[in-house]
Amino acid sequence: MEIRVMKAEDYDKLYELWMTIKGFGIRSIDDSREGVVRFLKRNPTTSMTAWDGDTLIGAILCGHDGRRGCLYHVCVKKGYRRHGVGKAMVVACMEALRKEEINKVTLIAFTKNDIGNAFWNKIGWTEREDLNYYDFTLNEANITAFIEED
Repeated sequence: MEIRVMKAEDYDKLYELWMTIKGFGIRSIDDSREGVVRFLKRNPTTSMTAWDGDTLIGAILCGHDGRRGCLYHVCVKKGYRRHGVGKAMVVACMEALRKEEINKVTLIAFTKNDIGNAFWNKIGWTEREDLNYYDFTLNEANITAFIEED
């Protein structure tokens, strides 16, 4: 197994891997080729891939805003799980973030993602119960509705 920084050229294999992950939430804009390339341009050293020869067996999109890092779409190909692939990629992301002087990293896991939640708990990550997570989709209709609300 080899862990290396994700490149734009990895997208086809990345998307193919994503399509094998049960319950994975892929979004049409952010997870498109263009969206991933944009993310990698902004975060060129922090996203990781795991390879078994020419086979992509794992991936993490990882970036930061200058203050806090975040892991997205952490996945390991079925058959390679529970062999240290995910942990090795997480460590590589954390080391890359530390090189960029980022001191905290977060992630979001769907509550129904039993495999992912078991992994994060096993490797010592803390589930936050003291905050709520909100998001807002930036499109013209939503922004207009937001502006017009009293």
